[in-house]
Amino acid sequence: MTSELMTSESMTPEPLQLKKHEEKRIKNGHLWVYSNEIDTQATPLKNFSAGQTVLIQSSHGKPLGIGYVNPNNLLCARLVNRDYKKPIDSSFFVHRFNIALSLRQRLFKKPFYRLIYGESDGLPGLIVDRFDQHLVVQITTAGMELQKQNIVAALEKVFKPQSILLRNDCNARKAESLPGNIEQASGLTPDKIQIEENNTQFFISPHTGQKTGWFYDHRSGRKQIANYVQDKKVLDVFSYIGAFGIQMANAGASDVWSIDISAKALDEQVENAKLNNVGDKLTCIEGDAFGALTELKQQNEKFDVIVVDPPAFIKKKKDHKAGLKAYRKINEAAMRLLNKDGILLSASCSMHLKTSELEDCLRAGSRHLDKTLQIIEQCHQGQDHPIHPAIPETRYIKGFISRVLSA
Repeated sequence: MTSELMTSESMTPEPLQLKKHEEKRIKNGHLWVYSNEIDTQATPLKNFSAGQTVLIQSSHGKPLGIGYVNPNNLLCARLVNRDYKKPIDSSFFVHRFNIALSLRQRLFKKPFYRLIYGESDGLPGLIVDRFDQHLVVQITTAGMELQKQNIVAALEKVFKPQSILLRNDCNARKAESLPGNIEQASGLTPDKIQIEENNTQFFISPHTGQKTGWFYDHRSGRKQIANYVQDKKVLDVFSYIGAFGIQMANAGASDVWSIDISAKALDEQVENAKLNNVGDKLTCIEGDAFGALTELKQQNEKFDVIVVDPPAFIKKKKDHKAGLKAYRKINEAAMRLLNKDGILLSASCSMHLKTSELEDCLRAGSRHLDKTLQIIEQCHQGQDHPIHPAIPETRYIKGFISRVLSA
């Protein structure tokens, strides 16, 4: 640990004072403070450095908790601990990691899960995915970046992993003016790791894959759709390395067709199919999803079950109108390829898309095709992505499993 870090931990944090009545959201459970809520007369933002630990106070000087600040952002400060008398140090992270671990151990028999989910686990700006003895970490804020050594030390103490890889190459870091990089924090993370989800095996690439190399968030939806695929011909749109498709093949699907724009991802999917002895069921299509669906329609291909799980079409609020149009268009294209009495799983990872809006896209698309839609199940993010009740942004996965019938 650097002497600078030790000094910052031993000193009382500088106060960050809120304007009158602006503490209400924090008291109601939220963890965020915006720059326009801060009393800059009492505590000028120019006096703080990015990531600095602060004591968040009400307008009357009452301590609300300890957190960190980035004076250059609209989302200016994040509350980390309401017990403001305890410093943010290695012991703090050990405590929070043990609390997070206790939930995952209740839920999962094997150590494959999202271990730390930011605000929902009381650690805003920190993501940790566990792949058995290997941990892959994303640090997205300046406050957590300054705590990097404490985070790594605590992870080593609690989990004693073979390796810790920092995948700090995500776009979220740009908003905090942090550089993007990939860093081996401890041990040596293999180029390829074998993991398990829903009794299906996968090889993932932690150094080069998307995000941490795997998306645990749709674990529940993948298990749900498996109940509909026995002896069925299925299509997985935006398939990546086969999380949905290979699990459907394992669940008894007769044929699995996969569409992805990445040749590398499809190559890895082929490898994962062979790993599960279902390689003979797999057909891969490289290309843009919209174009591929149009081509399949022209070829008169039909499917019994289709999964549509696109990347976020609405990354920012300004994308909302165009994103809604895209969600309707892609799901309508999928409905055109369904056999009579077909099943459609439609999902979204856009936190700016309301569940009701996705439902409306499905309704409108089905009516445009003169079809009847029956929603059978709703899909949610996995239990290792718990929802913070005061922070709607932590609830981002939504989906529906629907039956599509002729009118």
